[in-house]
Amino acid sequence: MNNLLLIILFLPLAGMALSLLPSREATGKTALVFSLISLLLSVCLFIQFDPNGGMQQVLNYAWVPDLGINFKIGVDGISLMMILLTNVLSPLIILSSFGRRIENPKGLYALIQLMQFALIGVFISLDAFLFYIFWELALLPIYFICLLWGGKDRIRITLKFFIYTITGSLLMLVGLIYLYLQTPGSHTFDIQAFYDLTLSSQQQSLVFWLIFVAFAIKIPVFPLHSWQPDTYTDAPTQGTMLLSGIMLKMGLYGILRWLLPVVPAASADNAFIVMLLGIIGVVYASCIAIVQKDFKRMIAYASIAHVGLITAGLFTLKVEALEGAVFQMLSHGINAVGLFFIADMLMSRLKTHNMSEMGGIANNNSLFAVLFMIVLLGTIALPLTNGFVGEFLLLTGIYQFKAWMALFGGLTIILGAVYMFRSYQAIMLGSRHLNEGEFQPMTLSEKTVLGTIAFLVILLGVYPSFLMNAAAPSIKSLLMIINAG
Repeated sequence: MNNLLLIILFLPLAGMALSLLPSREATGKTALVFSLISLLLSVCLFIQFDPNGGMQQVLNYAWVPDLGINFKIGVDGISLMMILLTNVLSPLIILSSFGRRIENPKGLYALIQLMQFALIGVFISLDAFLFYIFWELALLPIYFICLLWGGKDRIRITLKFFIYTITGSLLMLVGLIYLYLQTPGSHTFDIQAFYDLTLSSQQQSLVFWLIFVAFAIKIPVFPLHSWQPDTYTDAPTQGTMLLSGIMLKMGLYGILRWLLPVVPAASADNAFIVMLLGIIGVVYASCIAIVQKDFKRMIAYASIAHVGLITAGLFTLKVEALEGAVFQMLSHGINAVGLFFIADMLMSRLKTHNMSEMGGIANNNSLFAVLFMIVLLGTIALPLTNGFVGEFLLLTGIYQFKAWMALFGGLTIILGAVYMFRSYQAIMLGSRHLNEGEFQPMTLSEKTVLGTIAFLVILLGVYPSFLMNAAAPSIKSLLMIINAG
């Protein structure tokens, strides 16, 4: 039924409205129930999805017909992966707040669900104007989450984040309007019309940089990354999870859906520059992560390194790398949420992110030690974990493009092992003996969140094909459009 995608899109809005109505005690439960229903419907969408059926569940309604603006949505294998990521992580993010003291929980849960709505909208939009509306809408809830529930320096940091992202968004809007004006006849924002455009090399280059900068800021790609470490460190845990787990995928998805197929010649011409920036980000961010003493800040820099490799892989225009990029988007989202939740658990118990002030936790809580280790192994791409599948495919594609780039890109695994094992040793091992009750046992909600993430790390590492098979035909079809351009 074609209404299923529409229900998945708007269900978070219904949850947002209802979560504002009940008593304080029921607010989180209401948000969790609606997010779980969204997950169930997403699973139903996945089950009935035909990998070889192209774009499915397409709905196309005239919105502003005089301007060629339509409410057009649909799902293929690529967007399906992003819907699953969003709706798998959303209930985990909501559940991660249970047992925490939160000021104005109604507002927080409402904003999380509003962002869930906007994120899904970004991933299923087939009209450029609609895509831009959802893109901007996703900025509003995360802005207020960081501003209202962030740390002591939240005003300055959130303002910097806002200026970066809104600047990129305005540049993208200029690029989309330019493309709109190039469409024949009465003009349209339809994605297929953008794909069918025949632009000169100068026109493609102009559009490329206007749109790429917006995506590069969101990812973020070196050197447009300076907003990220402060924002990730200062934001509340749920905000950091949304940013790292899902929101940065907007930029990667945008490159794959809205940049490479629309300006393929300019993408090929500028591939070396973008890949070089991505590889520099891998080495630069990994080296900075190694010397960090703050665990949460270390994870922030690790994220820059991992998404730098994904960005480089996208611009190889090799099928292996594109498949690896899509899979790594999922894996990175799962692993990042797991690591930031671990940081939150440490903060809630030890009141610090400083690794030099920790130690000896493994002797106090073996379950936490095991789950932490599983997430860590997925992050450093150990075989049979989720991180290995995507990074192996990415490096394979990058090697086919430039062997030396694959060599430096592979440092994300080596250097990642250095900073992750170093952090594990400082936090979990060592000679320190915790006092009784200093590190309380994990709660049921904490076991559920971290246990689910650890399960996904292993499941996607051992059996990645059920997702790869769903996305691969759409990736190959998109690559054909890019190569034909």
